[in-house]
Amino acid sequence: MSDSQPIGILNNGLWRNNQALVALLGLCPLLAVSNTLINGLGLGLATTLVIVLSNGTISAIRQWITPATRLPVFVLIIASFVTAVELGMNAYLHDLYKILGIFIPLIVTNCSIVGRAEAFASRNSVKDSLLDGLGMGLGFTAVLVALGAIRELIGQGTILADIHLMFGESSRFLTFTPGPDFQGMLLAILPPGAFIFLGLLIALKNMIDKRQAASEKTVQEISVSTATVTS
Repeated sequence: MSDSQPIGILNNGLWRNNQALVALLGLCPLLAVSNTLINGLGLGLATTLVIVLSNGTISAIRQWITPATRLPVFVLIIASFVTAVELGMNAYLHDLYKILGIFIPLIVTNCSIVGRAEAFASRNSVKDSLLDGLGMGLGFTAVLVALGAIRELIGQGTILADIHLMFGESSRFLTFTPGPDFQGMLLAILPPGAFIFLGLLIALKNMIDKRQAASEKTVQEISVSTATVTS
């Protein structure tokens, strides 16, 4: 499917050109806050909101941005939305905001956001730029959530232990524990564990991509053979 089509644009960010698994951008916050699922979800949604809004804004004003000023303008727009998101989290999700700490304002320096502004939003329509931002943001969030869930489960023996930080005290019942005897593996929630499990996720994606490519090649060969026999 063409990347210019809505589904193609979303798929590009969610899977084919996932910024965390393919481009390997934004790894500092990805590795630092993904020790629990909720931490990963919180930072992922904040990043998604920023990249969608900044992509849409940059696309809307791209004809007035000169080549000489494009990078300062991009950073200024991104920083404005990051500040708004930071203030919102501080007001409504204060405990989670304190845990994520410096990594919320550091969204400004996330290379994937500036990269999408330069490579896509400044050259495409507002609609496509919003879709691109949504796909890239959700792809980044999915990796954060997957990595956080794996590390939390193996390292602490829980999943969604801090869910109340986002959804209130009434959501605590959603916390999952495999059993009282499971003590967890400390390595999983330490920095080396973040690198190990991210590497495994990248390897899994590469394996799926190779199998899909081999399957498509087989289908094409069968189609060619069938067409030859028919003719």
